Amino acid sequence: MLEVKALCEGFGLEARGVDIPRLDDAAFAELETAFFRGQVLVLREQKLTPEEFVRFSRRFGPPEPHVIDQFHHPADANILILSNRQKNGKPVGLADAGTYFHTDYSYLPVPARATMLYSIEVPRVGGDTLFANQYAAYDDLPPRMKARIDPLVAVHHYGNRHVDDEQSRIAASPLTDEQKAKMPLIKHPVVRQHPVTGRKALYSVSGSSYGIVGMDDSQAVALLDELAAHATQEKYRYRLKYGVGDVVIWDNASLLHSATLTDVNDPRTLWRITVKEPTARVDPDAVLASTYASGAM
Repeated sequence: MLEVKALCEGFGLEARGVDIPRLDDAAFAELETAFFRGQVLVLREQKLTPEEFVRFSRRFGPPEPHVIDQFHHPADANILILSNRQKNGKPVGLADAGTYFHTDYSYLPVPARATMLYSIEVPRVGGDTLFANQYAAYDDLPPRMKARIDPLVAVHHYGNRHVDDEQSRIAASPLTDEQKAKMPLIKHPVVRQHPVTGRKALYSVSGSSYGIVGMDDSQAVALLDELAAHATQEKYRYRLKYGVGDVVIWDNASLLHSATLTDVNDPRTLWRITVKEPTARVDPDAVLASTYASGAM
């Protein structure tokens, strides 16, 4: 049986004694169930090649290369290098990825299932990731607000709706004109039923949501801002600190997350893979039965 411990009250799990390259199908099935139960799953002290990291990611779903292709790993384009290091005066990776609450790939037609980071180099200070539990944020809304937002559909595109200056350190990473052309407007529900667990969660109310279908822009942004303020309260948050070799996997359908800024002179390097929802769904009844049996809900 997989040994796990809680990271905080409400969500987040750390699995112990896991060696990713040696996971057989039965062990991975336990790990996947823990992932959907915990929403954030941490596997400490891994040693992975790019090939092993990508192979592991494919067990969760199909990897989707990031639109910022200049920082794809040379061994595999499915890996995005996050780093504040430079070589010959040029950045070797994306330095400030997502320093605001958002949901990965909510600006794509097929949403992200999971994002995973493999920590190569840890800074002395900072570099943590903040997570906000969107199951709990939705559950705590008044019945009147739930009835209001349940049928709404948000309009998404790449970026951060609160920042117009593309060069700001808290803006979404700037795209070239060619990359922008690949990012059309996309629609997703404001309240999304999780494709595996079946639970409702606020979906990407912060970050790439810019409007709501059929609603005046100013009213839509005001409502999204109200929901985002609610959804990112301290009581819904967990701050994760990394160690070298850690693999962290999180559920984009039930969480918001935010990177934290680091000193540009304090080296930090990670590999990132984001996988999309697969076409074949996991049986939600089986996941929920396992979750309730574990006492996690």
